[in-house]
Amino acid sequence: MPSEIMGEDKWPKLRELHALGMGRNEISREMGITNSCVSRTAAYLGLTFDRSKIRAASEARAADLRERLSLLAEKLMDVAEDSLRRVHEPTIVYSFGGKNNEYNEHEFPEAPPAERVKYMTATAIAIDKIGKLLPPESGSGADDAKSMLGKLAEGIAALANQDSETPIQNGGDE
Repeated sequence: MPSEIMGEDKWPKLRELHALGMGRNEISREMGITNSCVSRTAAYLGLTFDRSKIRAASEARAADLRERLSLLAEKLMDVAEDSLRRVHEPTIVYSFGGKNNEYNEHEFPEAPPAERVKYMTATAIAIDKIGKLLPPESGSGADDAKSMLGKLAEGIAALANQDSETPIQNGGDE
């Protein structure tokens, strides 16, 4: 008899639990014996464990996680679209300042350069994270999507650079 297997007195219990369809980890917990000891004893006795249930459970869990990642990616896409939309909408810029710490605000017909950079940065980050949450599937036009996202990022960077060279209008602080 090989070493490191359970005593013969415990074999009937092992066979009984195995016949009930219990897995190695369940049997180990039930009998208070290490997983490795249960595995070696089962192998010695010619018992095998059906891993199809474990595989099916793992695949189901992975599918659930992919669905949750997909939902997060949708929320990030909403953030990206909202941020990009705000670039061309009326924007109120405010500040507190002066010796009396006064509140001042000014409404611009569209986001001034500093605000545009913030919106475009939020857009770029959201798009980047979407790509990481939902890696492209092979053969699904992934290269085209990467190219399109790369061009979008380049355009955002160019617009950010263009706007940072434009003088920022005073928001009424002085």
